[in-house]
Amino acid sequence: MDLITICGIGIGLSMDAFAVSISCGLTIKNLKKRNAFKIGAFFGSFQAVMPVIGWLAGLNLRELISGLDHWVAFMLLLIVGARMIYEATRPEYCERKIDPLKHKTLLLLSVATSIDALAVGLSFAFLNISIVLPVIIIGLITFSISFFGVLGGKKIGCYFRKKVEIAGGLILIGIGLKILVQHIVENI
Repeated sequence: MDLITICGIGIGLSMDAFAVSISCGLTIKNLKKRNAFKIGAFFGSFQAVMPVIGWLAGLNLRELISGLDHWVAFMLLLIVGARMIYEATRPEYCERKIDPLKHKTLLLLSVATSIDALAVGLSFAFLNISIVLPVIIIGLITFSISFFGVLGGKKIGCYFRKKVEIAGGLILIGIGLKILVQHIVENI
């Protein structure tokens, strides 16, 4: 998998964390850079660890579905992307209120925003892709985007947050289509 595709996956996966980071920035009254760093570090770390867990699980399943690996990767990315778009278009999307600086809340938010990365890690195993570089890139992209999302949260508001999450979903669906088409073209 090329670097541009890995970065695209990292950006797509980070959109959930970015949307939640914006929400965090909206709810923190005396926002400091260390608050943004803490939230970005949590989100980036979990976004980096979850693909490893998915990849390890996928290694055990890869032999069972080796002929369908490209379809599985496509379906996982399609489902993750569609779920992101669906969540962003729900009416109560902007009404979530949280205290993101509590460790328990931050831990739950980190897990919730990185579940998608677990599925992507699973697809990496099915496609027989090394996990090291993608994990580093995904973690760094998510940290950076989350850090700036928290800082910009007061200015961005809910309208832009929805658009960002929809864009992230579309990016993941597009990458899934690219994997599928590339496999079909290679086997013609």
